[in-house]
Amino acid sequence: MLSKELIARINALANKAKTSGLTEEEAKEQSKLRRQYLESFRSSMLTTLKGVKIVDPLGNDVTPEKLKQFQKKDRLH
Repeated sequence: MLSKELIARINALANKAKTSGLTEEEAKEQSKLRRQYLESFRSSMLTTLKGVKIVDPLGNDVTPEKLKQFQKKDRLH
């Protein structure tokens, strides 16, 4: 997870890009921060999916087979 400071910096650069534009150095920093943000988001999403179980109203496990295989594969590592 990204720190509050990094998220604040991402937002500050986004606002500056909209208003006055970014210098080349700021654009590179923004790109790097965006990559870090996406990496963190994807990691968090995968962690969430590893624990998901889908159940229908009758209480039957209807988790898609592909997700079950992903979860099983992850438990083996």
